[in-house]
Amino acid sequence: MEKSKKLVVVINGKGGVGKDTLCESINTKYKIFNVSAITPIKEIAKENGWNGEKDNKSRKFLADLKKVFTEYNDLPTKYLLEQYEDFLKSDNQVMFVHIREAAEIQKFVNATHKSCVALLIYNEKVNNQVYGNESDDQVDQYDYDYRYNNSAPLEQSKAEFLAFFDQIWENHNSK
Repeated sequence: MEKSKKLVVVINGKGGVGKDTLCESINTKYKIFNVSAITPIKEIAKENGWNGEKDNKSRKFLADLKKVFTEYNDLPTKYLLEQYEDFLKSDNQVMFVHIREAAEIQKFVNATHKSCVALLIYNEKVNNQVYGNESDDQVDQYDYDYRYNNSAPLEQSKAEFLAFFDQIWENHNSK
């Protein structure tokens, strides 16, 4: 598949804004690959007693563990770049890369030679929520290429997001 027929989207937003739901809604039109920087950290955490909870204590634990591995051996970025290479070889059209921290987003963008776009999903009902860790609480600290307000009812937001995403796709492929 031609390079122009692929799109890498770094996606971010606070917990509960619907990132995964919106990514899946794109799968109705585009073949997607969804990957997260926290995946290898979650695997390590599960091996050591974390049961998959999504409460604030667990979110802080995962954020702290990710920070340790980022500083130690850059595991999250290495994992994402391996996934990126696999994506380039695949027939998938869109790769959603979930990264929370602004510095980590920039590191990934730079490592991919700025061949991706950054998208923030937000919802006014969730945006003021505080999780107690920098990764979740500072998602708005990056200069995103696109922002999407996911405040509509589910079925409406799926259709609106697909139209919004079509514009991102067109913008990317017209360059």
